[in-house]
Amino acid sequence: MPKVLLIVNRFALGGPSSNSAYLAKYLAPEYKTLLLGGLKEDSEESIDFFLKKLDVNTILIPEMQRAINFKKDLVAYRKIKKIIKDFKPDIVHTHTSKAGLLGRMAAYKLKVPIIIHTFHGHLFHSYFNRTKTFILKSIEKYLAKKSSKIICISRLQKQELTEKYKICHPDKVEIIHLGIDLKIFQEDVEAKRKKFREKYKIEDDEIAIGIIGRLVAVKNHTLFLKALKYVSDNSDKRFCAFIIGDGIEKQKIKEKAKELNINFVDYKLEQKNAKLIFTSWLTESDIVFAGLDIVAQSSLNEGTPVSLIEAQAANKPIVSTNVGGVEDIVVSGKTALLSDINNEKQFCENLLSLVENDKLRNELSKEGWNVVKDKFSYTRLISDIKKLYKNLLNFEEN
Repeated sequence: MPKVLLIVNRFALGGPSSNSAYLAKYLAPEYKTLLLGGLKEDSEESIDFFLKKLDVNTILIPEMQRAINFKKDLVAYRKIKKIIKDFKPDIVHTHTSKAGLLGRMAAYKLKVPIIIHTFHGHLFHSYFNRTKTFILKSIEKYLAKKSSKIICISRLQKQELTEKYKICHPDKVEIIHLGIDLKIFQEDVEAKRKKFREKYKIEDDEIAIGIIGRLVAVKNHTLFLKALKYVSDNSDKRFCAFIIGDGIEKQKIKEKAKELNINFVDYKLEQKNAKLIFTSWLTESDIVFAGLDIVAQSSLNEGTPVSLIEAQAANKPIVSTNVGGVEDIVVSGKTALLSDINNEKQFCENLLSLVENDKLRNELSKEGWNVVKDKFSYTRLISDIKKLYKNLLNFEEN
């Protein structure tokens, strides 16, 4: 039985960790798997609850963290090498940048037959200055040469990696979309909606708008706040908004809300009504989406945002910037209203349109489930990965 070592940067709530967990669980019985990963950041929600639900055992490497730290990175690299020596995998499959760097270097050093890396996003714009970005691209080009296959999770991501940033030749890239358990977003919807809206005291005639993700600069929450201000100034409809997630930009976002005269509350500190509610992380995403009426995303850069897949699975209309893999997972004008990242006015007007126009909001709610139910199911993910592994193993044997 072939052995697969799966490496993810951090056991934090999000697409990379959940997809790695699905692989660790469901690649059996054809493959024996081992999943290892780093320590989540303080502002992130742990994925431990999900790993327990799937009954997946993991190995934690605390030194493997998002930030560059040469001492810790070296310790993590040595630990990964030790695990590879003991486990003797036929395949090392890494996810996200840090795991991709340390895991692929260790696997190549120890002559693992097949080395695969999945880009869940990339850091080639909107993250670092020009010098750091150049260094990062150079590292990724080097690592791509050591990889048997590169997996992209969207068509646009493949185009960017191969044509725009020249990381590797297109023949080395396979497009395999994320996989999620989507059925839960269609189950007990009314009960879940009631639970969410009662908890946050949302009236029946209030339109609940939510944005979900890490509170970091690349997520561009300032644009979301400007859109809320625009809606407030130009609509008589009752609405409330939720910022769901946590991160280092939280205080800056609060200060911006205050500057825009948006009444807000941090619900972890004080449970009361407000126009804008900071909830921190909420793990029961099916309940969250059932309670919302509109889902927003204002990012400067994305891979394949899980929140937008889940929003469509819950039949919620979307307002988003058109970045990264967004265009590959929504249908513009049918499940989402998209705007260019440089067109703040269009984003604001799109949100206003969905708040003001009940018919439009309902129209964009109808097709979400049909768009994502097969394309982004975790069973499809497992099938695609098994097929890729088998092809690479057969090629290696020949």
